[in-house]
Amino acid sequence: MTEIIKGLRLVEVSAFIAAPYAGLTLAQMGADVIRIDPVGGGLDYRRWPVTSDNRSLYWAGLNKGKRSIMLNVREAEGRELAHALMTKPGPETGIVLTNLPARGWLDYEGLKTKRDDLIMLGITGNRDGSVALDYTVNAAAGFPSVTGPEDHSGPVNHVMPVWDVVAGLSAANGILTAERHRRETGQGQFIGLALADTAFSTLSHLGYVGEVQINGDNRPATGNQVYGTFGCDFATSDGRRVMITAFTPRHWQALLKATGMEARMKQVEDLFELDLRLEEARWEARDTIIAVLKPWFSSHSLGEIRTALDDAGACWGPYQTFAQAVQEDSRLSAENPMFEEIDQPNIGRYLAAGPMLDFGDAPRTPVLPAPVIGGSTDEILAGELGLGDGEIGKLHDAGIVAGAMP
Repeated sequence: MTEIIKGLRLVEVSAFIAAPYAGLTLAQMGADVIRIDPVGGGLDYRRWPVTSDNRSLYWAGLNKGKRSIMLNVREAEGRELAHALMTKPGPETGIVLTNLPARGWLDYEGLKTKRDDLIMLGITGNRDGSVALDYTVNAAAGFPSVTGPEDHSGPVNHVMPVWDVVAGLSAANGILTAERHRRETGQGQFIGLALADTAFSTLSHLGYVGEVQINGDNRPATGNQVYGTFGCDFATSDGRRVMITAFTPRHWQALLKATGMEARMKQVEDLFELDLRLEEARWEARDTIIAVLKPWFSSHSLGEIRTALDDAGACWGPYQTFAQAVQEDSRLSAENPMFEEIDQPNIGRYLAAGPMLDFGDAPRTPVLPAPVIGGSTDEILAGELGLGDGEIGKLHDAGIVAGAMP
């Protein structure tokens, strides 16, 4: 965690991944992120993966460093408290993040009457407001059609909810951009972000749209090979697999040096009349290249391969399960300053990540655990809204607010 944007405060009303990821990103850069949670917990409060006693590791992971107030927004008094938090005066307040429908008590125009320079970012599934999730968006964007083995006829989904993550990071950027605009102009605004647009814009940015419209191509599945260059997986002698890539001439030469295949690959060049320093040539000759390299990998252990490839400066990586990554990879350990152990209430002590960015002028501060849901209710009511103990007690008695859940 760092405090590069310390002082910035936003209110998050969210569920699932995209909006919580945006709030997490800002919280880990120093923002004060206040979650408004429904009494009893929201839709994702028990989402898997969970501990043996049904505590959500997912929810805890996405809400590190935030504060949580539980409000019953079905009641007018609960909505008034929510609106007071969202529209609180101040140069670094008045920012709302949500992926719930921006209508009713979350209607931007209604909130704007309480604070004219309000910034609100709303994430929807599709641009027209209709529902979509990462898994439906990914299917529509075409990626499952090029994922999976070459001889597999159906689509293959990937497990990583990449469009939720891209949307979360994009939302964080959008909020910071709008906050700067407000500082310079005094104007707030509503920022709309459609989850589907994160996928379809990526198709454009990476050339996939042009590939269809200009070239008339419909890219096939290529398994674990990297389209248009050389990248492939190989089995080792001790039952592991490694991913090898050679995108640049330097990568290619390092791979040949590590495997001792310089002379053999010169023969391949002569056979096909190709210059294998070129990406497109390595793609054209990929089957032969794989056939030449395969025996070397299958006759060496992962440890031997690691030494040879690292010494040569090749670009590669071992295939790892989640458990192997956690237990064996120093990049996912306290050796990496991004990680440290936290004591997560109701769950226990485990490794957690702070921000990915390293700011040279803002030293890292400790990674903070996720709040106990509702654990900051009284603190927020008193500190942010100025309510006294008696008023807070009455709100609890009336079921308008709730404190920490066991």
